[in-house]
Amino acid sequence: MEKEYYVHETSLIGPKAIIGKNTRIWQFCNIMSGVEIGENCNIGQNVFIESGVKIGNRVKIKNNISIYQGVTCEDGVFLGPNCVFTNVINPRSFIEKKDQMKQTYICAGATIGANATIVCGNHIGKFAMIGAGSVITKDIGDYELVLGNPAKRVGYVCKCGEKLTKDEAGFCCESCKKRYQLAEDVMVCEDGIY
Repeated sequence: MEKEYYVHETSLIGPKAIIGKNTRIWQFCNIMSGVEIGENCNIGQNVFIESGVKIGNRVKIKNNISIYQGVTCEDGVFLGPNCVFTNVINPRSFIEKKDQMKQTYICAGATIGANATIVCGNHIGKFAMIGAGSVITKDIGDYELVLGNPAKRVGYVCKCGEKLTKDEAGFCCESCKKRYQLAEDVMVCEDGIY
């Protein structure tokens, strides 16, 4: 049966990897057995994905990224070039710590900027935006824009990626005109989608 996805001839795909329709996997990738990748994803050059990782639909993984066991990316996530994931807080080469792996969860629509580091055990909220080079050491809420090392919230972003502006009625995106409300430190889009 013909594959419904594209894999460059230089890439390796484990025999039990599940890859969705219309996904493209480019040069020098290693997708291990037990990986699940959804439909319409784009996996850039030199990407390693370890067994047990789950990738949703329409995810873009740019070049030179290793995604280790314990990481889950929901639909529509963007992983910028060279971003880094970990899965053990205090690794040692001479001590086996696989029983100490921590789960990292990237919610739908979130963006991880180039060269950002995601310390394991954290939850990145839907449509959050992590600035390039930032280091994530704690959970990030929905629509939060975070920058720095360690990353701190500097504002909120719209689903379209533009920074939200605060006004007398709440928050607004000047680009697409979507409205948001902040309730108990949680940003919520008024259109009710997601």
